[in-house]
Amino acid sequence: MQPMPVFAAAMDRIFATPSMGAAAVWISATTSQERPIRVIRRAPDRITEFGAARFVSDTMMVDVRLSDLSDPRSGDLIVIGTDSFIIQGEPIRDRERLIWTLDLGPS
Repeated sequence: MQPMPVFAAAMDRIFATPSMGAAAVWISATTSQERPIRVIRRAPDRITEFGAARFVSDTMMVDVRLSDLSDPRSGDLIVIGTDSFIIQGEPIRDRERLIWTLDLGPS
């Protein structure tokens, strides 16, 4: 499915808005190649159940445009300001194939 140009343009504007998007740097774990990218940070709580107990933990996730980063991989590094994070797990694309969602852990 090819994304609608209007929707892609809207996503570009959202990522460019300073109150939504943030400048970051992606660094490949395998080639040490690096590239500036724009991200939208999210930090939802994650609930994990273990037997009868429920644990709430902090998470760090970012959304990245495919046009900024075509092939992120687990183990790559994302640097936002002075904070460094490792991509953990498999990156997930949205339905329109415009946005990656990356689950990050501290580096």
